[in-house]
Amino acid sequence: MPEAPEDQFPPAAVAAAGDDIPSSHKTALQFIEDVTDNADQVQRRVLSEILEQNSDAEYLRRHGLVESRGADAFRRLIPVVTYEDLEQDIQRIAQGDTSPILCCRPISEFLTSSGTSGGERKLMPTIQDELDRRSLLYSLLMPVMNRFVPGLDKGKGMYFLFVKSEARTPGGLVARPVLTSYYKSRHFIDRKHDPFNVYTSPNEAILSTDSFQSMYAQLLCGLAQREEVLRAGAVFASGFIRAIRFLEKHWQALCRDIRNGSADASVVTDASVRAAVAGVLRRPDPELAAIVEGECGRGSWEGILTRLWPNTKYIDVIVTGTMAQYIPTLDYYSGSLPLACTMYASSECYFGLNLEPMCKPSEVSYTLIPTMAYFEFLPVHRSNGGAAADKPDLRELVELVDVELGKEYELVITTYAGLYRYRVGDVLRVVGFKNKAPRFSFVCRKNVALSIDSDKTDEMELHRAVEEAVGQLEPFGASLVEYTSYADTSTIPGHYVLYWELQQGATPVPPSIFEDCCLAVEEALNSVYRQGRTADKSIGPLELRLVEEGTFDKLMDFAISRGASINQYKAPRCVKFPPIVELLNSRVRCSYFSPKCPKWVPGHKQWISIKNSSD
Repeated sequence: MPEAPEDQFPPAAVAAAGDDIPSSHKTALQFIEDVTDNADQVQRRVLSEILEQNSDAEYLRRHGLVESRGADAFRRLIPVVTYEDLEQDIQRIAQGDTSPILCCRPISEFLTSSGTSGGERKLMPTIQDELDRRSLLYSLLMPVMNRFVPGLDKGKGMYFLFVKSEARTPGGLVARPVLTSYYKSRHFIDRKHDPFNVYTSPNEAILSTDSFQSMYAQLLCGLAQREEVLRAGAVFASGFIRAIRFLEKHWQALCRDIRNGSADASVVTDASVRAAVAGVLRRPDPELAAIVEGECGRGSWEGILTRLWPNTKYIDVIVTGTMAQYIPTLDYYSGSLPLACTMYASSECYFGLNLEPMCKPSEVSYTLIPTMAYFEFLPVHRSNGGAAADKPDLRELVELVDVELGKEYELVITTYAGLYRYRVGDVLRVVGFKNKAPRFSFVCRKNVALSIDSDKTDEMELHRAVEEAVGQLEPFGASLVEYTSYADTSTIPGHYVLYWELQQGATPVPPSIFEDCCLAVEEALNSVYRQGRTADKSIGPLELRLVEEGTFDKLMDFAISRGASINQYKAPRCVKFPPIVELLNSRVRCSYFSPKCPKWVPGHKQWISIKNSSD
């Protein structure tokens, strides 16, 4: 990612290092050393700055933080909150109220997150300064990576980056995903040349709102520069696999364009994208087209990444949390190249870095950079069944430097943009320390049952969707005995699977009704899921698998055989453990898929007007 201006780093003596390390990298590495070695002091300064900057914010005054602005008063008076607690204030901002509600700096836009517990997108107000903080964190990535993989300035990165749809609130503020905000900002578009951050994809291809054209153009440029590619990646593992799958479907058309030396105007219809691609291709290249045809035309696609891009040293994707399910597929396509998880971030705030990015996916940990926000942590107490308690004691909240090795915590943040003691919903485990700053492994996202891409579906939402769908069985006298679900990533794209055990009625249920049930479930799921299905094509059609009578009794027997209590056993609403999935699949009688995409429009709740960003 583009390097942040050096004046964003505080003055510090540059650490002694070899002459082959660029001075900007030395400065960045010294910055990491300084802020982690002085994590407590930095965190206190950050909280003081946030409270001083937002001293007249209505939210803080509402909770009694008027004259006393110190950390003790903050911890005593300001509650720990979730998105729902802030929704009324956020709606006021969205409607056009420009008074200092949450913070005193002007709200520059809304960043849309992946969803609330109810599934709909959250709107996170942000300020212009936050772009500087995000850029700073990006600027630390390559200085860290260069310590483990030298020579990355001698080639290029093939990253599949995309923008997504935007909306405007009634008050006129743009609402868009955080990465779309970044890619459209001056920090990305007007970035200085940096030999460590040269991409195969031209900006025009990345910024195209047509996802098909964008993917096609980025792959075409990546193939044209195959010998120069030293690293490849996307934001999520699912997105990178989607790019490989796209190549698998369209390699013949891509080879034709390489042979002709230009992008087909009937495929890449945007003139600016076509011109940018022409600047990369430059000339017809039948020799390269033959190489790509030879590799893609083989019977197997195992190791296709290193066959087409032979100098690739690693894949840069997120494979923690739900993305871990894609690791076997990545290994298959890449020939088991190292998988680098480099950064930990969200719409609410960018958090930190993996300071050992070439470690195994199972060993990934993130060091929170103390300048990004003020961090606090709620200890997670698990019940006998292993689930995290829903309502931990808020009096147990601890600061960044006070977490304990081996313990799990829910992340709580206070940001410059006006989130105070906000529960992010991520559960982290302390696995070590970088100087005085803890290193965390990502454990899970609270309450998420199913996830394929950026979607997050919790058990309650899934249950409501299933209840709505099974109503279609009533005219046939059939009823649902029990159900569970599974995120199947063996297909590309992955898709949700429902396992239903039914009590059959006197009248057989036609197959079309079960297909309608699939669609009804999808229609009842959140807008993030429906966007993935309909617009992004990052999620495949939902599948319904009907299982034999007594299947869920077998499932309970299996759980009890492994030590579960028969008195406390409940059928899981989501399964991941391979033996359980195998048991369910062994008893499937028939399966059905959703016959079409669910309805989706690019908006955020009923109070945001849908407008094209060019309007």
